[in-house]
Amino acid sequence: MKTSRHHTLQDQTYDTLRQWLTIGRFVPGERIKIRHVAAELGVGEMPVRSALQRLAAESALVNVPNCGVTVPHLSKAQFDDVLRVRLILEGQTAELGVPHLTAHDLDTLETLNAQMAQALRSADAKTYLDANEAFHLILYRAAGSPLLLELIETVWLQVGPISNLLFGEALFADTLNEAHDDLLTAAKARDAAGVRRAIERDLNHAAKCLREQCL
Repeated sequence: MKTSRHHTLQDQTYDTLRQWLTIGRFVPGERIKIRHVAAELGVGEMPVRSALQRLAAESALVNVPNCGVTVPHLSKAQFDDVLRVRLILEGQTAELGVPHLTAHDLDTLETLNAQMAQALRSADAKTYLDANEAFHLILYRAAGSPLLLELIETVWLQVGPISNLLFGEALFADTLNEAHDDLLTAAKARDAAGVRRAIERDLNHAAKCLREQCL
């Protein structure tokens, strides 16, 4: 029982840190302080250390000599590569998911879209990014492909840490939700191709800002 609990605690810690990276809780160049993370999660340092090493093995974090585990910076070439992969994976997965969206899914998408719009008006980056992740996951889960979803979430690890930088320019941030409005309209019309175009527009629009933050 003790071994099982220990394993579960490590997995839970890993899942939480992975999600934090995905939604931009940490920023590029930031050193992850094990003691602080352990205190915030209410766990010992060992599960945190284990989770950080797993994430480093996935290239989501890097081990820096005499510094510890830090969040990597993306080069522009790396960002361009990630964007190409995201356009393929997320566009295809969203398109596949449209026919399977339920009425409840569409209602939830509309609620999340409204939350994102309000978050932008109040400059609440955390609420926006949380709602944005949930919005996209509804679309991608509807495709019914665990493998595609796993690939998407792995790619998100690469760009999550720079996502907060979307909010550095107010005029740019004000336009972040426009593609979601179009996507919601297309989804309600069961226009799978229209949803894919909206996803591609969303990713390309954010990329205009984020690429400038890369090395």
